[in-house]
Amino acid sequence: MEDSDFRLQLAGYGLATWQIHYYMPDHPSLLQEFVLQRYDVAPRFPELKRFLDFWRRDIEAVIHSVRVAHNHLIRPSEWRAVDGEIRLH
Repeated sequence: MEDSDFRLQLAGYGLATWQIHYYMPDHPSLLQEFVLQRYDVAPRFPELKRFLDFWRRDIEAVIHSVRVAHNHLIRPSEWRAVDGEIRLH
């Protein structure tokens, strides 16, 4: 069985956290928050754009602001050469 999340990461997707602040028509003075995590590709964020298109089309809430945090979970490992020797008994 293949892991689709792992395949997305190999394809360049990283974990994105979307923080959406919005107003509902019933309570325009109350700023509300919706947080969601999905795999997306920075800096274009096609999944976020698709989600915001859905939001504007099907949800009555008015978006105030969107904050995005993104992190690649699979990346080249960091290494550095060390001049020395470690002996184990």
